[in-house]
Amino acid sequence: MAVPSGTVLGMADSLDVDAMIQRFRDRAQAVRSRPLPPVAGEERLRFIRQAETDFQDFAIISDAEATVEDGVLVLRIDLRPPDSGS
Repeated sequence: MAVPSGTVLGMADSLDVDAMIQRFRDRAQAVRSRPLPPVAGEERLRFIRQAETDFQDFAIISDAEATVEDGVLVLRIDLRPPDSGS
């Protein structure tokens, strides 16, 4: 679906990237503290795997340094181990 070019620039001007990153932190925490539903067996395992994937995705984005450069949202995420000397 094509987005009119003016819409992108308007969104870039009004996007609060710090608030967006905070929402991802909140989502990661919500997934981490989400109780398991009363399911068993394979359904339970699927739920747990999905929660792990959701947490990982939200946590990665929540660690990003976000900037808007020429109307493009840029997320810089350092995937190096903490002890890599960076």
